[in-house]
Amino acid sequence: MNTNIHQMHQAEFWHRLDDQRVECELCPHHCRIHEGQAGRCRVRGVYGGELKALGYGFLSSAHVDPVEKKPLYHFHPGASIFSIGGWGCNLGCVFCQNWSISQEFCKGRTVHSPKQVLQAMQSEKSALIAYTYNEPLVGYEFVKDCCRLVRDAGGKNVLVTNGYVEEGPAIGLLPLVDALNVDIKSMDDGFYRKYCKATLPPVLSFCQQAVKAGRHVEITNLIIPGLNDADEDFSALAEWIRNNLGPMVPLHLSAYHPDYQLDTPVTPAPTLRRAWEICRQSLAYVYMGNVSVAEGQDTMCPNCGAALIKRQGYETRRVGLTDGVCAGCGRKADVVG
Repeated sequence: MNTNIHQMHQAEFWHRLDDQRVECELCPHHCRIHEGQAGRCRVRGVYGGELKALGYGFLSSAHVDPVEKKPLYHFHPGASIFSIGGWGCNLGCVFCQNWSISQEFCKGRTVHSPKQVLQAMQSEKSALIAYTYNEPLVGYEFVKDCCRLVRDAGGKNVLVTNGYVEEGPAIGLLPLVDALNVDIKSMDDGFYRKYCKATLPPVLSFCQQAVKAGRHVEITNLIIPGLNDADEDFSALAEWIRNNLGPMVPLHLSAYHPDYQLDTPVTPAPTLRRAWEICRQSLAYVYMGNVSVAEGQDTMCPNCGAALIKRQGYETRRVGLTDGVCAGCGRKADVVG
């Protein structure tokens, strides 16, 4: 990237150290960065003695997806969502499914303004936008500026995130966000340290912070054979969600496939189904993803068991909802939009 500091966007959440380095305060890594260098995320760096948002406005991708692909099953089901991705990530997962953009920062691409992002969203006739593909929180300033414009225009903002962020920055962003899918990779801090180069507690704290802020939250867990696929792994995750976020928070159990630095074979369908059965003992809404199975796709009323929303692939049909309530028993559905 051109390192002319006048062309760089000022970053938030940092302070200078006595040794001329700068400490970033956006995420729990608190990278201490020398002049001309970037932090672990690759997109926040020091130039002219200040922390700059190097990735501001640099997009790796932009697509229109079904909202279910995020995955979000209880937020405007059946809607299309304009989705953009940037570059970089503050985790180093050896199994990353989007490593070509999360573990890289491609220089020299066109810079997009938040206004251009809003215009692109509107041109696609979408009322929803997702910040996704890479880790959106490392592009905090750009995401926040986009969120503000989208909110002012009457749109809805969605984060698809690893949740690895400090409380202060989250306080500044969450009021502009309508829904989140947060990836809890394991309930074992050792797993996070060994395979993700991060720690678990900040992720759990962020999930609780988002729920307390009144945001719509859904959770995803990527199941990797031999690493996080024991019965106790599934039980611990489901019980934590129930006790700390609530039993109505949807959980998406996703099948892994070999990618990046991990060549473990794909997640067997029986493993996914076993996880689904275990998690359903604690949670009202558990789904299976990245696998072709008949079960674990539909949304059922937790009161009477009637089908509320039926899914086949990304085709979504509301079959048992009338004015936001179950047509069978009249219970208010846990669905937004």
